[in-house]
Amino acid sequence: MAAVFSMLISLIGNTGIGKTTLAQKLVRQGNFALALEQHNERPFQALAKTNTRYALANQMDYLLLRAEQETTSRKSAQTTLLDGGLEQDFYGFTRLFAARAMLTPAEFDLCRRLYRQIRACLPLPDLFIALEAPLEVIRARLIARERINLTRPDDVSLLQTYLNEWLMTLPPERLLRLDVSQATPTYDEILPDLLAEIRARLKE
Repeated sequence: MAAVFSMLISLIGNTGIGKTTLAQKLVRQGNFALALEQHNERPFQALAKTNTRYALANQMDYLLLRAEQETTSRKSAQTTLLDGGLEQDFYGFTRLFAARAMLTPAEFDLCRRLYRQIRACLPLPDLFIALEAPLEVIRARLIARERINLTRPDDVSLLQTYLNEWLMTLPPERLLRLDVSQATPTYDEILPDLLAEIRARLKE
């Protein structure tokens, strides 16, 4: 008998756009499990913020965390929401930190090899929800957030470019783009329609 895997939804978007807030709201309103980014809990995040020698360890830790979250989530009885995810961490943040010379070319290649090996062993999430807003809105939200964060307000343009390049490679049936620039901080007004769209996409 073939194994039955639970579905995964990955919330993708620029840093500070509100992925965690929306994920937590969706979990409370829908029947989802949740896997968070864990910025404050990761062992190398704060170290990498002040010393780039820890940047490689930090990225490797995040890629492995995402693989572990996906492996566990596929065995869950519920559909799981990933706050960010493996693709966001590689195509977005790993590329950004390489561009900022926090990672050497050889270190970036090590992350690339790890990402490709992980994705060769694990299927893509069933749905990616890409949160979108104008860059000035994202910068303002990033400045206001209270979290250990390696990205800066002047990073959001390049990070968005990297995310857009990757999103263009996704099959349309796996991608749901969501403009959140006018949404209130609670997201309450968009939740009913979003939940209905998610269920339609996943045919729950």
